[in-house]
Amino acid sequence: MLNKIIKRGNKKVPKSDASDFGIVPSGNRSSGSVSTSNVVVNHASRGTVAGVGVGMPSNSVTQQQQQQTVIIAATVPEPGAIEALPLLKDVPMSDRQSFVLRKLQVCCYQFNFIDTMKMVKEKEIKRQTLVELVDCVQSGGVKISESNQEEMVKMIGVNIFRCLPPASHENTGSENVEPEEEEQYLEPSWPHLQLVYELLLRYIVSSNTDTKVAKRFIDHSFVLKLLDLFESEDPRERDYLKTILHRIYGKFMVHRPFIRKVINNIFYRFIYETERHSGIGELLEILGSIINGFALPMKEEHKLFLVRVLIPLHKPKPIGMYHQQLSYCIVQFVEKDHKLSDTVIRGLLKYWPVTNCQKEVLFIGELEEVLEATQAAEFQRCMVPMFRQIARCLNSPHFQVAERALFLWNNEHIVGLIAQNRNVILPIIFEALEKNIRSHWNQAVHGLTVNVRKMFLEMDADLFEDCQKQYAEKAAQATELEKQRELRWQRLADAAGQGRHCSRV
Repeated sequence: MLNKIIKRGNKKVPKSDASDFGIVPSGNRSSGSVSTSNVVVNHASRGTVAGVGVGMPSNSVTQQQQQQTVIIAATVPEPGAIEALPLLKDVPMSDRQSFVLRKLQVCCYQFNFIDTMKMVKEKEIKRQTLVELVDCVQSGGVKISESNQEEMVKMIGVNIFRCLPPASHENTGSENVEPEEEEQYLEPSWPHLQLVYELLLRYIVSSNTDTKVAKRFIDHSFVLKLLDLFESEDPRERDYLKTILHRIYGKFMVHRPFIRKVINNIFYRFIYETERHSGIGELLEILGSIINGFALPMKEEHKLFLVRVLIPLHKPKPIGMYHQQLSYCIVQFVEKDHKLSDTVIRGLLKYWPVTNCQKEVLFIGELEEVLEATQAAEFQRCMVPMFRQIARCLNSPHFQVAERALFLWNNEHIVGLIAQNRNVILPIIFEALEKNIRSHWNQAVHGLTVNVRKMFLEMDADLFEDCQKQYAEKAAQATELEKQRELRWQRLADAAGQGRHCSRV
C-alpha cells in the first residue's frame, strides 16, 4: 500500500509539445491529465487547451461549445453531489439525448480509489452509469446523437488520459533494476477505467458508428494520446489499449500511416534512448496482425521498417519481455517475401549477444524459425557467416546454448538445406564437433554432438574423411607450433639466466 501511495503521489511534470517542430513524440511516462475542479490540464502532455475537445483548435470553439466543455470536464465531486439518474429506457424518447448528456457528465467525476471507504455511493453510481452506457452502445437500443458522440469521446478522454505514475526504478532512483524484476503496478481506479475502455471499444466496433462522423472525434490527437498510454504498467490496461488500437487501425484507414509512424518513433526512442517501455510487446502484437495483411509486392516503406526498427529491436537488453512477439513479426516478413531472409539472418548475426547466454538461446530459436521459411538460394547467401556463429555456439561452455544449437539438426527442413550445402558447411563446423566430443563437460551436449557427427558421416563419408584428415593435419600443426613456442621461451629463459650469471661475475 505504501508503494502505491508513493507512486500516486510522485507525478511527473508533462513535457513540452514537440509536434510544433514536426516531430511525433514517442510514448512518455508523463502522459495524462491533471485534474482540478472544472478544469482539464494538458491531456497526455499535449498542447490542447484546457477543457477543449480532443483535436479541436482553441480558436474554433464557439460559446456554445465552451459551455458544453465545462460540463464534460474532470471534476472532483463533493459528497452527495451525485444522484442516480433514471435508466434511459424509462425516459421519454424526446428527453433521452439530454439524459445521455447528463449521464456523461456524471461519468466525468474523478474519485480517489486509494481510500476504498470514501464516497462509496458516488463511485457505485458512476459505475452503474458506465455499465448502462456500455450496454446502450453495444445493443444499439438508444441511438446517440452526433453531438453526444463527441461529448462521449471527450468524457472517455477525461477518464483515460491522465498522468501515469513513475516506474519503480524512477521511484527508487535505481537504473540497474531489471524490467522483468520490477514490481507490477495495478491501477487503483480500474473498476471505472475498465468500463470506460469497454465503452470506447464498443463505440469503435459498433455497426451503428459512422466512420465519417467518428473520425472527427477520434482524430490524430486522440490516437497519439492513446499510444502514450501504452507506457502504463498495468497489463490489463495495455491489453485493452492493444485491442482498441487494432480496431481503430482496421476501421479508420485515414489513421493507418500516422499510427505506423508514431509506433516507429516509440520504438526508436526505446532502442536508442531509454530501453524501458512497458508496452513494446503489445505494440508488436498489433504490428504482427498488420504485417500479416501487407499486400504483395511489399512496399519499400515496409522493408525499411524491418531493417530500421524490427531488426534493431534485438539490441536492447530486456528483449526477453517481447521476443516472442518480435520473432512472430520477423517470421511474417520472411514468409511474405523469401528474399528478405538473407537480410534478417545477417541482422541477427549483427546483434548476436556475446555475454548474455539466455539472450543467445532466444536468438538461436528465432534463427530456426527464420530458416524454416528460407529457400535454398537465400540460404546459400548467408550460410558461411551463419554457421561460423553456430560453430561458436556449439562450443559454448553454457550447456543450454550448445544444446539449443545442436537441436537445429532436429529440423528436417534445415537438415535438408545443410545436406545440399554440406561441402561448405561441414568444414566450418567439423572442428567444433570434434572439440565437443573430446572436451565438453555436459553429457547431453556430448551425446547430441555424437548424433550430429554420425548424421554428417552418413550424408557423405568421403567428405567426412577429408574433413577428418584436415582436422588431424591442423591439430598436428598446432602441436608443432606449440612445441616451437615452448622451445623459444626456454631459450629466452636460458639466455636470461646466463646474463644474470655473467653480471654477478
